[in-house]
Amino acid sequence: MNKINRILSDWPPNTLVTNEWLEEKGVSRQLAGSYVKSGWLEKVNTGVYKRPNDEISWPGLLFTLQDLNKLPVHIGGRTALELQGYGHYIRKSSQQKVVLWKEPDVRLPAWFKKHEGNVSFEVRSAQLFGNNDEGLSRREIAGLLLYTSSSERAVLEYLYDIPKHEGFDEAHYIMEGLATLRPSVLQSLLERCRSIKVKRLFLYLAEIYNHSWFNRLNESTIGLGSGKREIIKGGRLDKNYQIVVPKVKREE
Repeated sequence: MNKINRILSDWPPNTLVTNEWLEEKGVSRQLAGSYVKSGWLEKVNTGVYKRPNDEISWPGLLFTLQDLNKLPVHIGGRTALELQGYGHYIRKSSQQKVVLWKEPDVRLPAWFKKHEGNVSFEVRSAQLFGNNDEGLSRREIAGLLLYTSSSERAVLEYLYDIPKHEGFDEAHYIMEGLATLRPSVLQSLLERCRSIKVKRLFLYLAEIYNHSWFNRLNESTIGLGSGKREIIKGGRLDKNYQIVVPKVKREE
């Protein structure tokens, strides 16, 4: 009884635990099965458990990945921007979407994909910044501390999703509202960013809105590559950043 009490005290409510986590706490799979029969645990999938009567929401699922499974996956892109107050700039969908970012070699467990509920997880597997956690911080969501992209990192991740997942018009509105970005953080992220498209598109939009932080960036140390990049088919070429973008009313 003392063992299960210690486990329950170490286990945040409304999250899942796995056999591996229980074994680290000294609970064998056989003992976990005994706890299920006794009503202390409820089995939700092979090797995965919750407290009886707990409601598992998406923050609980993500906490299990980040803290209990120690997987490097974080909230990024549009979702990180929404959590930081920029959601009114982004087109709403009928189902809540949560954008997660991870490295391509990080494998998400099967149980995670089976427990989305009323939320749709959109997972980006890309090395936008390499193995680098700069611009990530803990944000409290539903009482749980979750790794989330800062505004500086999130807007670059958002631009990565244009045009396949996100809209160009929304990017304009988002950039217009990002008046308080930190130039030192931006500078470092832009220098580390591996996407020429993202860097050029960010600087193109930043130049349009000309926030105070834009003039503090040093473009000479941000590798912008060579040749043009087509962001939107059938658009017009911005000669400064050599990207093909839509013609917007403000430029007519």
